[in-house]
Amino acid sequence: MLEYLDQAKELVIKYAPDVFMALAILIIGLFAIKVLVKTSKKIMNKQGLEISLQKFLGNLLGWILKVLLFITVIAKLGVETASFAAIIAAAGLAIGLALQGSLANFAGGVLIMIFKPFKIGDLVEAQGEIGVIKEIEIFTTKLTGLSNKEIIIPNASLSNGTIVNYTTEGTRRVDLVIGVSYDADIKQTKDVLMAVLTAHKNVLKDPLPSVSVLELADSSVNFAVRPWCKTEDYWTVYFDVMENTKIALDKAGIEIPYPHQVEIKK
Repeated sequence: MLEYLDQAKELVIKYAPDVFMALAILIIGLFAIKVLVKTSKKIMNKQGLEISLQKFLGNLLGWILKVLLFITVIAKLGVETASFAAIIAAAGLAIGLALQGSLANFAGGVLIMIFKPFKIGDLVEAQGEIGVIKEIEIFTTKLTGLSNKEIIIPNASLSNGTIVNYTTEGTRRVDLVIGVSYDADIKQTKDVLMAVLTAHKNVLKDPLPSVSVLELADSSVNFAVRPWCKTEDYWTVYFDVMENTKIALDKAGIEIPYPHQVEIKK
């Protein structure tokens, strides 16, 4: 019994400094990690990064630092860390290969949040879809389609594709093509079309709307009708101008060509 007590005493004397040092490193390290993560979140917040990205990057930084702290602590206790580090590296490689698509989406989400090609509330066209940005997440971006359907696009595809942002500039040009008969007077037609544009309350005065002859088609003279409006008024202007143009042309006696069917009597 005394022999075992002597051995235990020797072990305590031998390893106690390392154990206390490891505990000190652990306690100080956890406190330092907490401070660093908190500071990094404040810096990211000042940089204007999205809340979801701040949380994710903060948690990721915390876990990375905790793993490094754990390796440091067990190394202080005399545990061989070379093989342990190799196991972590192999596990990381396996996880990375298994989550290759997810990692690509994560990288795409980070790029979107850093470079900000759009923000929540913007009307965008991407990957063949048009909608208002509803939520920007780490792996996907959610849009609300024009017919109130939810559209979810992976960030990898979104960040590597073409994005058309209709909101950034604040104004949009409505591109309309109106065809009239070859018998119509061009100047009169232009005056009628311009009157429709200038009478609409949502058509901007600056830039000025324009009406120009676009082409001499097979059965009509086509006019390019180009009013400008605020982004949120686009569809109101589009539909109103189409309706008011038909009314105004009919009132002025200007025909809009359409296919006629002629019955041949035998």
